[in-house]
Amino acid sequence: MHIVIINGPNLNLLGTREPEVYGNQTFNDYMETLKTKYPTVTFTYFQSNVEGLIIDEIQRVGFSADGIILNAGGYTHTSVAIRDAISAITTPVVEVHISNIHAREEFRKTSLISEKVVGSIAGLGLDGYRLATEYFINK
Repeated sequence: MHIVIINGPNLNLLGTREPEVYGNQTFNDYMETLKTKYPTVTFTYFQSNVEGLIIDEIQRVGFSADGIILNAGGYTHTSVAIRDAISAITTPVVEVHISNIHAREEFRKTSLISEKVVGSIAGLGLDGYRLATEYFINK
């Protein structure tokens, strides 16, 4: 099984960015946790602060991977283009947010991508990625 994790803007700062919201662990450290917990899963990780590069990655893996876990970061609330990229591919996508976007600022409560994904996980910290992985393993 091949699962691709795509993280959007500012998620490269995990571990140092607003630790009260996002925790103290870097995503690279968390990836090692996932790889250890799921040795039969091949994980590919991609992070970019650039919308177009995220779209390119969705298109690149969106017909071959078994699942995509997408945390589009701030683009969740603004990017019709990422929404359209999800619509154009055949690989199922699970939307993950570390914080509870529904309990934050008003503008964060709207996800433009939620209607195009198979499910959304928000507010459970980095554990949301594990839960999304479990979904793909058990589907």
